[in-house]
Amino acid sequence: MKLATIRTAGGDTRAVRVDGESLIDLGCADVGELLARPGWAGRAARADGPALRAAGYAPVVPRPGKIICVGLNYRAHILEMGRELPRYPTLFAKYPEALVGAYDEIRLPPESGQVDWEAELAIVIGASVRRADESGAAAAIAGFAVFNDVTMRDWQYRSPMWLQGKTWETSTPFGPYLVTPDELPGGSRPSLTLSGWVDGELVQRADTADLVFDPVDLVRYVSTILTLNPGDVIASGTPGGVGHARVPARYLTGGSVLATEITGLGRSEVKAVAEPIEAEAEPIEAEAGAGPIA
Repeated sequence: MKLATIRTAGGDTRAVRVDGESLIDLGCADVGELLARPGWAGRAARADGPALRAAGYAPVVPRPGKIICVGLNYRAHILEMGRELPRYPTLFAKYPEALVGAYDEIRLPPESGQVDWEAELAIVIGASVRRADESGAAAAIAGFAVFNDVTMRDWQYRSPMWLQGKTWETSTPFGPYLVTPDELPGGSRPSLTLSGWVDGELVQRADTADLVFDPVDLVRYVSTILTLNPGDVIASGTPGGVGHARVPARYLTGGSVLATEITGLGRSEVKAVAEPIEAEAEPIEAEAGAGPIA
């Protein structure tokens, strides 16, 4: 089953089931509201509401209660950087203001000169869970979606803590839709190919089999720390191919087109637009290759 949050011509949003070309109204304002309802999967599968016309796609879950991101989680990428595989996930946060729809614009802030791409698989939670065992973690996964953890590298490396480079407003495409595990090879541990392009050039490609910590592992680990609730999101990390690790380094600029695709989950394609300078702002330079890439 594919679920999406669409924008309507009237300016509001609606949760829909995507049936080919048809968008079936699910009676909720967005997918987050749907997931919070008991029995959401059966409700969505049985829905026979009117077919709607989309004016655009909003983020799959427009305002998750939590967005937990994972760094350094693809084996080949970690090893090629000469690092040891981690014993535990590297976690940081992102906030809802960063999210945009799959075909929206992303904003390049005048304060940063090093805006980088990070194609990722997003895990969307469909049930409240705390200290989950393996079966409980798998059952708590509502589905998966395309995500790109666009990162301002010069701000990320201002300090050892990454948050300030990771959650700039209007920077992070999420969607177009959520796909439930039953439709994917491997189910809650899906076997999928993730790809990213900048201006039509393939810059990232990996298989989720290369994840150090797979989706079930991540739900188990994060739910040990705090309760995961319906609509919460875990972004599972990016493979090699990011711009900051290239020699010379490469970043998004005004007019760049960033596309992210995961087999079975669809494709996002966003244009990078430079924000107008409202006040004097000087980009803070960071050395290329400084710090771990995540």
